[in-house]
Amino acid sequence: MPSYTVTVATGSQWFAGTDDYIYLSLIGSAGCSEKHLLDKAFYNDFERGAVDSYDVTVDEELGEIYLVKIEKRKYWLHDDWYLKYITLKTPHGDYIEFPCYRWITGEGEIVLRDGRAKLARDDQIHILKQHRRKELEARQKQYRWMEWNPGFPLSIDAKCHKDLPRDIQFDSEKGVDFVLNYSKAMENLFINRFMHMFQSSWHDFADFEKIFVKISNTISERVKNHWQEDLMFGYQFLNGCNPVLIKRCTALPPKLPVTTEMVECSLERQLSLEQEVQEGNIFIVDYELLDGIDANKTDPCTHQFLAAPICLLYKNLANKIVPIAIQLNQTPGESNPIFLPTDSKYDWLLAKIWVRSSDFHVHQTITHLLRTHLVSEVFGIAMYRQLPAVHPLFKLLVAHVRFTIAINTKAREQLICEYGLFDKANATGGGGHVQMVQRAVQDLTYSSLCFPEAIKARGMDSTEDIPFYFYRDDGLLVWEAIQSFTMEVVSIYYENDQVVEEDQELQDFVKDVYVYGMRGKKASGFPKSIKSREKLSEYLTVVIFTASAQHAAVNFGQYDWCSWIPNAPPTMRAPPPTAKGVVTIEQIVDTLPDRGRSCWHLGAVWALSQFQENELFLGMYPEEHFIEKPVKEAMIRFRKNLEAIISVIAERNKNKKLPYYYLSPDRIPNSVAI
Repeated sequence: MPSYTVTVATGSQWFAGTDDYIYLSLIGSAGCSEKHLLDKAFYNDFERGAVDSYDVTVDEELGEIYLVKIEKRKYWLHDDWYLKYITLKTPHGDYIEFPCYRWITGEGEIVLRDGRAKLARDDQIHILKQHRRKELEARQKQYRWMEWNPGFPLSIDAKCHKDLPRDIQFDSEKGVDFVLNYSKAMENLFINRFMHMFQSSWHDFADFEKIFVKISNTISERVKNHWQEDLMFGYQFLNGCNPVLIKRCTALPPKLPVTTEMVECSLERQLSLEQEVQEGNIFIVDYELLDGIDANKTDPCTHQFLAAPICLLYKNLANKIVPIAIQLNQTPGESNPIFLPTDSKYDWLLAKIWVRSSDFHVHQTITHLLRTHLVSEVFGIAMYRQLPAVHPLFKLLVAHVRFTIAINTKAREQLICEYGLFDKANATGGGGHVQMVQRAVQDLTYSSLCFPEAIKARGMDSTEDIPFYFYRDDGLLVWEAIQSFTMEVVSIYYENDQVVEEDQELQDFVKDVYVYGMRGKKASGFPKSIKSREKLSEYLTVVIFTASAQHAAVNFGQYDWCSWIPNAPPTMRAPPPTAKGVVTIEQIVDTLPDRGRSCWHLGAVWALSQFQENELFLGMYPEEHFIEKPVKEAMIRFRKNLEAIISVIAERNKNKKLPYYYLSPDRIPNSVAI
């Protein structure tokens, strides 16, 4: 009688093993086997990290094996089981791999196809077509869209982490408990004694050092020592944790009535301000999005304030970017003066602090939350709903949505919800952050997620004109490496544009993103369909780059740039000044966050800047969803390209007092998971 050798690999994460009964059935072209119990006498099967082999004898020849069915039945207490893969050795000595990488829960069962990636058109056999359809039907019931707040991109229909499908939950929920992590961070930073001291002001700038952890020769220490300098202020627009707002100014906006006379002391080329604009030496950052946003009112004992500044910057003769004018609100007038470097020291310093605080709000809520977390979740939900596990694009993208839906669900549960942690320290808490996202969604376009186009649209693409923009330089290298990789994968499975156009599952995936994620907004520029291999490669690059590189660039520098509180105040406790010559050091300190809010802010930026335990970085694909040699070779070339980028960045950073490393591929996690 024909005999098969079945090898079963159990995951190595916590609680991956099971004591339940595991049954296997084989479904082939010539028939189906009976259900076989996989069990060895006097042996503990399916332990965490184990690879177990079993001989399965069948009554008659099964022909070509199409599917493997696994059933789990209760032994004593229910325990979930994480099945990595099954390998089948046939009676003819052939090996067939069946990737799984999924949890089987309760009295569950799972039906697996072999690991060869297939488009729907490749499946001519009824049982395989049926398997494909049933998998998507089941997934669409599990992964449902929901509107968390009006106007937001749609998210997963789950109130809390435990409501999510088991396959996308964190291995251990404790690891992503924000309350626990922030409290732990404050303990680790030895600042927990201040965490309840709300309404208690610091005495002076030096007093902030009581909660500043001195780590020698780090960016955070350099920020603390140089934060008041115009060069450090300007540098952050290029290479801080929000390097996406600065634009080349092509015409001075009427709402910022700045003149040559006001700024001539800052201009180094003996040109008028208008001429400097024409020469391309003037840059602008406009926080118009914050205009009219409600400030946090959740604590009746502390008034909190927001501003909507406009900051004009200048490229000096050393090609460094420095601020030359700041207006703290959008409407010009007597009570909204334009602050200048020639003003009194504290007038100018407070104006810059207001810009830094506004930058922090836009960074956290728009650059970070909306444009990486929420967008990646949209891609993830659409992928699970429309691409079966056998589809090559599912196999390609699944690593890049790992834990994203889980972290966002946890954030909605604890962080950005009503009375969540976000309300504790941030002036945009208590609903302001929701208003900001609702506004910013209007400017969320497909082209703004295409890295080279986004850089160009802001007039920041010339390496000759703007030589110290490392975010741009490194980002382009990583974008090109990802695009080259996606093009290789696309070319393997789609021999021409027609195959792309006729792939209904792909078109349904793209349509789901457009209709639900982008709410069907034509102005978003998100495609409703994809008709060429080139456009498909670009789309996949957007998905992967947003989840990996873009998130890394705007997330992991938060402790570096925001841990010195005066450089990134999460709230301000007095309104912006309406006149010059009245600001004192005492007034600035009383405007900055109190001790309690400073501590919660510090705990947050520390926790958010840490990599996950067992982090998977760009180019690492330990789950072997792909089994074909051409794709594995493409992955090797991708990793080599990334290693070359790591070397280029390391060489550039040598001896730099302010190294830029957030886009070094060995520091870019595969997915948004923190």
